[in-house]
Amino acid sequence: MDSSRTHFIDILSDSTGETAEKVVRAALLQFPGSGTQIRLHTRVRESESARPILAQAAADRALVLFTVVSPELREFIHQSSYELKVDAVDLIGSLIAKIGSFLDQKPINLPSAMLPLSDEYFRRIEAVEFAVKSDDGREPRNFKRADIVLVGVSRTSKTPLSTLLAQRGLKTANYPLVLGVEPPPELEEAPQDRCVGLTIGLEQLVQIRRARLKQLGMPVDTNYGLRDHVREELEFAEAIFHKHPMWPVIDVTGRAIEETAVIILETLRERDEKRMALAAGGM
Repeated sequence: MDSSRTHFIDILSDSTGETAEKVVRAALLQFPGSGTQIRLHTRVRESESARPILAQAAADRALVLFTVVSPELREFIHQSSYELKVDAVDLIGSLIAKIGSFLDQKPINLPSAMLPLSDEYFRRIEAVEFAVKSDDGREPRNFKRADIVLVGVSRTSKTPLSTLLAQRGLKTANYPLVLGVEPPPELEEAPQDRCVGLTIGLEQLVQIRRARLKQLGMPVDTNYGLRDHVREELEFAEAIFHKHPMWPVIDVTGRAIEETAVIILETLRERDEKRMALAAGGM
C-alpha cells in the first residue's frame, strides 16, 4: 500500500447513497488512520452522469463502490470500469439477482427514492419527531408513549442514540440524571420494561466532559469535569438503576452508538422472548 498518496473511495448511487456510505464507513473502521476520503455521488441514473465520475476515479486511482438498480446502468458501469481500469464493486446487483432467484420473481428495478412512500417511512418520520420533542427530559409525559426511554448522566450518548433508534422507527425519549435530583414521577409511570440505563467508565466520561468544556470555552476545573464530582454522579446513577431492577444497564464505554443501539435492541428482544416463553409455558 502506498501511504504517500491520498486514497479515495467513490460511492455512486442512484438514490441517496446513505446505506452504501454507512457500509463503507463501517468497513473503514478496520483501517484506523488510513486517511481515506469518501466521495459520495447521489442520484446518478444516466450513463452520461456516471462516465465523468468513473473517469475521475481512474485518474485518482480510486476505488468505486456503486448501488444502482437499473440493469442497463449497472452494465454500463461494469463496462466503463473495465475500459478505464477502475476497480469497481457492485454492492447491490448480485444481491438483487440472488434474492430474485430465491423468490422466483423479477425485480422492479426502481431506485428507492422513486418508490411510493410506505407506512414504514411515515412511522420513522413520526419516531424522529417524537425523539426531538422528547430529548433531554423535555415533555416527560411522552415517557408513557415511548418505545424506549434512555436514562443516564450527561454525555452518555443519550441524544445520538435516541436519534439512531428513531431512524429505525422506535419512539425514543431520554432523561438526564442530575446528582441529587430524583427522577420525575412520569418516569416511574412509564413501562419499566422499556426503560434502559446507560453508564460509562469514569475516565472516559471525564475526558469527554473536559473536551466538551474546552469546546465551549469554559474552564475544565468546573464540577462538570472534575473527577470526584463525576464519580459521585455515576454512583448516584448506579443507585437509581439499583432501585429499578427491570431496567437493563448498558455500558457505553468505548462503544460506537451503532453498537450500543444493537445491544439495547437485542437485550429488549431477548427479554420479550423470555417473557413470551414463560407466558406460553403457563398456559
